[in-house]
Amino acid sequence: MSEEQSITNPTDDAVRAVLASMKRIAVVGISAKEDRASHGIARFLVGQGFEVVGVNPVLKEPVLDIQIYGSLEEVPGTVDVVDVFRRSETVPPIFTAAAERGDRCVWLQEGVQHEESAAAARTAGIEVIQDRCLYKEWLRLMNG
Repeated sequence: MSEEQSITNPTDDAVRAVLASMKRIAVVGISAKEDRASHGIARFLVGQGFEVVGVNPVLKEPVLDIQIYGSLEEVPGTVDVVDVFRRSETVPPIFTAAAERGDRCVWLQEGVQHEESAAAARTAGIEVIQDRCLYKEWLRLMNG
């Protein structure tokens, strides 16, 4: 996607509604390295009492006591938010899996966006948030 293309995101009220209602989150691209954003945000979510599952095909052991799966398709049941820490060009299959699974929201972290896949997901009834940090949005919208 070219930089001059704008991305479509929901209103602050809609983002707040996602944050307020989420209970189960899949962190796609979770890292065992403590200095990675995916690790820090997973730690924050666990600390807030959310049920968190991790998705990373190279990790074989739990991270932060979070069960790790090799792909989103392997995660049992649906999740409220699929929080994605992957490069933009790798996200179309994640959107496809989320739609097939019936997940409620796909959240692409800062620097990650794919408007074509996002538009298709919205058509399928999935809320999509792109190029935003879940943690920063939590602080901005939920602590006010």
